[in-house]
Amino acid sequence: MKLTSLLTGFFRLDGGAMFGVVPKRMWQKMNPPDADNMCLWAMRAMLVETADRRILIDTGIGNKQDEKFRAHFLPEQTGLLFTSLQQAGYAPEDITDVFLTHLHFDHCGGALWKDEATGEVAPSFPNAIYWTNEDHYRWASTPNPREKASFLAENFQPLRNLGVLRFVEVQPDIELYSGFRVRFAYGHTEAMMIPVLEAEQRTVVYCADLLPSRWHIGLPYVMAYDVRPLITLEEKARLLAEAAEQGHVLFFEHDPGAEAALVAVGPDGRIGPRQVGALCELLQLSH
Repeated sequence: MKLTSLLTGFFRLDGGAMFGVVPKRMWQKMNPPDADNMCLWAMRAMLVETADRRILIDTGIGNKQDEKFRAHFLPEQTGLLFTSLQQAGYAPEDITDVFLTHLHFDHCGGALWKDEATGEVAPSFPNAIYWTNEDHYRWASTPNPREKASFLAENFQPLRNLGVLRFVEVQPDIELYSGFRVRFAYGHTEAMMIPVLEAEQRTVVYCADLLPSRWHIGLPYVMAYDVRPLITLEEKARLLAEAAEQGHVLFFEHDPGAEAALVAVGPDGRIGPRQVGALCELLQLSH
């Protein structure tokens, strides 16, 4: 199995929302905000190559949203989704599967793309099967007021209507493909899917919004967006303990400067970053 990090663009989110109860005087040293308290965040996908599959995990924000939306989130370089894929040696037609960790707009918006000339919208990867799970799809289709602005039906309902959307069965550590397992997390949103990948003699965990950046490794750093923050704390603690013990590589979808990290237990008993860097570099390190 070969893994490649794919940058799909950047956008901005309120620093307080991203760092939750952590005081600004602490988090602003990590990701300095602008005058409107907005911080820059990456949208990073992953290409998973197996003997017979080319799987894309998440798709970034896409290009379908109106100017009001863009003025709020200030997306940048959203076409990098296709540029990054091309740099990896593939065209959109080569992708066999698109795995959507969850259906918030910054993770699935690029699943469908608008033709700027005609205004028509079509699947970005015409030969791919798209994956979510039924529990999360149901949750996203009838959103609660807290998440309503994050679940935009135009990002995922057309996939269902076109017959290209499939559901992963919701059960612990289900294996979608050989070496591609799926865990489910419930703190950030209902039944978010966390890919656990066996590659190059290491396990890589695609953290999605359970651990959006290296700065969220500390347990109190829980996003205000999470619907069940105490569940997030429990899920993070389990993931980090396992990663520290077994040497798993943690892949960050939103960190603007770091793709991945290895973690370890420090002298104070807390788990923190041991090494941070590019995914390809961390995969080459010995245990």
